[in-house]
Amino acid sequence: MVLLRQEIGDVLRDARRQQGRTLREVSSVARVSLGYLSEVERGQKEASSELLASICGALAVPLSSVLHEVSERVAAAENIVPAGVRVPDTVPDGLADELAGAA
Repeated sequence: MVLLRQEIGDVLRDARRQQGRTLREVSSVARVSLGYLSEVERGQKEASSELLASICGALAVPLSSVLHEVSERVAAAENIVPAGVRVPDTVPDGLADELAGAA
């Protein structure tokens, strides 16, 4: 079973590690206790939207990017979209024209 809090935590941890930053540094900027941030990253705590926004701000990563990555991971785990396959987030021009004409 896919746990949303686990996927969110994994994405946040990956972003922090890619930046070469410590839990202590990010927790200080986000104004979140170090222990709580650690629990969020390990998927043990469910972050509120406010807390998630604060952590994303501290990482200088848009919340939408985090949620998009989480969505892709959940879809791959559910075998809806194979891992590594990118689903475009826009409608191709030709299809958009077709749909507009049909309306």
